Amino acid sequence: MKDSSNGMSGIEAVTGRHSIRNFLPDPVPEKVIRSILAEAARAPSGTNTQPWLVHVVTDAARDRLSQAVLAAARAGDVNEEYKYAPDTWREPYLARRRKVGFDLYALYGIDRHDMAGRQRAMLRNFEFFGAPAGLFFTMERSLLHGSWLDMGMFMQNVMILARLHGLETCAQQAWCNYGHVVRRELGIGDEYILISGMSLGHPNPEAPENTLISERAPVEQFTTFHSA
Repeated sequence: MKDSSNGMSGIEAVTGRHSIRNFLPDPVPEKVIRSILAEAARAPSGTNTQPWLVHVVTDAARDRLSQAVLAAARAGDVNEEYKYAPDTWREPYLARRRKVGFDLYALYGIDRHDMAGRQRAMLRNFEFFGAPAGLFFTMERSLLHGSWLDMGMFMQNVMILARLHGLETCAQQAWCNYGHVVRRELGIGDEYILISGMSLGHPNPEAPENTLISERAPVEQFTTFHSA
């Protein structure tokens, strides 16, 4: 059953979602972004705390932030907001990371040993992959693990609802390596932590990198059923 204005079902909105890394410059009206965020705010949160705080950048603010973070990235001015990953990956996570990375480089036309090319591709994060709008998800730094779960569910709602509004997204934790620059440029106090950035816009249908569909493990690999 179709349940959206663009004819997409809820199941299609979930199963068809994938990261878009090349967007058209067509602007996204503020009223559409407001609608997505209002709908996404129906996400569950422990005792209805609703910890999410969102900063939306477009136009000159988007460009100013992009240039500031690109400058920091090129200068190696890294200051992680939080530790995202273990120091050493083990299987099966290592193989999954390598495969999606190599598959993406192949679509970009970058040899896996071309470190300069890989660096240029990484810096595209901080150009929002060409998207006209960027979203930054923050919450009070004093909140604990439960609120991180709430933030993830809220962000997932945003990504799915964007598709139902005819848009696509790319969640970008990479911005958190330069959280100090994002907070400075957007006037976000140190008492707030940057959880993730996200690009939002219309996908470029001609971009090979937008065809990447990462694999998913079958249910049997990650689920144990208990019935007795």
